Amino acid sequence: MASHNAHHASGFAAGVAAAVLVAQTGATGPWHSGMLAAFAAGVAGGTAPDWLEVAWWSRKRRLWITHRTITHWGIGWVALLALGWHGLTHHPHPLWAAPLFGFACGGVMHLLADWPNPLGVPWIWRRHSLNLWNSGHCDLIVVAAAWGGTLWLAQSLWSRAPLIEHWLGWLHRV
Repeated sequence: MASHNAHHASGFAAGVAAAVLVAQTGATGPWHSGMLAAFAAGVAGGTAPDWLEVAWWSRKRRLWITHRTITHWGIGWVALLALGWHGLTHHPHPLWAAPLFGFACGGVMHLLADWPNPLGVPWIWRRHSLNLWNSGHCDLIVVAAAWGGTLWLAQSLWSRAPLIEHWLGWLHRV
């Protein structure tokens, strides 16, 4: 497992990636609320697989779900991601799609951060691990990979004309 700080840092990267993808679909909404919702939900989703396991209604805050089971299930997070993307691309500006997509981006980023350690992640039915390092080690690599991928995505989408025209139009109005 990556450290709590690594999950927060990679969650911010997921939020940026989600906001960029929402902007690319044109589902930004008034005052770019879709992008802001996707960003905030991406940040929250970056730590969600861990905090969803905690029994918040209990005084002792114990786990009510065993760590790295259903809340770390890859199929569930990828299905949420696909549902959010479908909402962004096939419906006229639904209010639920941008935050759902952002939250799922954060969740998938969390799973990718946990994947290299020996405990692994249950992507489909069984756990799979890249078995590269023990928990809490190499957090800098995890965070650098998250931000590197996000910056690559943002740069590659930025080079597309509709996104550039969108931002230049927004800057011109300001």
